[in-house]
Amino acid sequence: MKYAIVIEKGENNFSAYVPDLPGCVSTGSTIEEVKINIHDAIEFHIEGLKKDREEIPLPVSLISDSV
Repeated sequence: MKYAIVIEKGENNFSAYVPDLPGCVSTGSTIEEVKINIHDAIEFHIEGLKKDREEIPLPVSLISDSV
């Protein structure tokens, strides 16, 4: 599955979250670092859902070119 990731620039770093996985967030000093960290966070989040026998949300958020 592929989930949409939102990356935002903060004052001192970057943050990322996954709209379809509530609570799945990460930060990083650079865009590349936050991308790596959020991918790790997604894996960890899904492993936790499986361990707790909770349903894994399907990716429904869409990514669009800028308007």
